[in-house]
Amino acid sequence: MDFLKREDTVLVVIDMQERLMSAMPDIHSRVAVRNVRVLIEAAKVLGIPVLATEQYPKGLGPTIEDVTDSLGEGVKPIEKVVFSCARAEEFGDAVKELGRSSYILAGTETHVCVLQTAVDLVNEGYNVYVPADAVVSRNDLDWQKGLDLMGKAGATVGTTEAFLFMLLERAGTDEFKAVSKLVK
Repeated sequence: MDFLKREDTVLVVIDMQERLMSAMPDIHSRVAVRNVRVLIEAAKVLGIPVLATEQYPKGLGPTIEDVTDSLGEGVKPIEKVVFSCARAEEFGDAVKELGRSSYILAGTETHVCVLQTAVDLVNEGYNVYVPADAVVSRNDLDWQKGLDLMGKAGATVGTTEAFLFMLLERAGTDEFKAVSKLVK
């Protein structure tokens, strides 16, 4: 496992849309939404680019308001109909343009779009990190097996806080103070 480096990392927020999120168990979706928002806000502090996607927004609705509020005006979700973000042309173009080698994947559903994106990115030679507390599925078995399969495929599965402190590298900086407030 390589440590995350902020200058080489991208955060990807996958399909956190109204109809998908309303189908998730409330307790799990609240935790995932909170942690996705923490990741987005920390990415702003650390200068990490953020990509967002929406799976068939005509049918599944737009990204939920809590996430849209955190993303801000600067991030327009990439629309897709393929499960793997890596198979969407606009996403692939953004990855090439950014030229970074590490991707933190967050969103929904763990065992479908997050899993397929992780496998494709690993197979393309990227380092993939999945915070288990920032991804969600409709049931626990799919969530757990999705995480297991990503780990077996070569992704690093951890937590939001573990990855953020990996990106920070040290305490005592203004960035450390700002990110520490986010994870309280």
